Amino acid sequence: MPDRSTAIRFGIVLYEGVEPIDLGGTVGVLSMARRLLPNLADAVIAREAGPVRMAGGLAVEVPYGFADAPPCDVYVVCGGPGWPEAAADPAMMRFLRERAPERLASVCTGAMILARAGCLDGRAATTRRGRAGAEPVAPLDALRSGGVDARTAVVVDDRVVTGGGVSLAIDATLYLVGRFYGPEARDDVAALIEYDRALRANEAALGIHRA
Repeated sequence: MPDRSTAIRFGIVLYEGVEPIDLGGTVGVLSMARRLLPNLADAVIAREAGPVRMAGGLAVEVPYGFADAPPCDVYVVCGGPGWPEAAADPAMMRFLRERAPERLASVCTGAMILARAGCLDGRAATTRRGRAGAEPVAPLDALRSGGVDARTAVVVDDRVVTGGGVSLAIDATLYLVGRFYGPEARDDVAALIEYDRALRANEAALGIHRA
């Protein structure tokens, strides 16, 4: 297991219509984690560098496109109502398929994009459990009907790591921090962001599935 000075880079994959809470639950957690893990870095990636408009209208300036993204230890696909369009983007599909499974992860409905790319074929996975707005079916049920072994869980780790919905992006990011830096570092980051009790409660209620 690497020590706390090891250099690790997370790639955070965005697209038009991504949910802001997924950005906070990934990049926001990593920003705080750097206070304890000084060589933990992130690279925010989209189809092309430049502004990306998130759900709700807020735009973020993304520094990297698929073509010039730096190598990352893990690529986390965020969720949001724009996922169907992202899943229909050939450039997104190609980018994900070119990554090794153990370097792929998702939060919330980012799993739907991974599934469309074929990255969850034959694997267990999770995503958001409940319907939102006009969705005809909950994403977890849609994932299951698409042939994925869909599980209700905080995190499912079947080489590809998938996290549950909405605020569970925080739990999934902490899980990945623990994967690279160990459980003690994960717990210290959780305490730093005042999420240690929530982390334990969510795991007790929903569980973590390791295939």
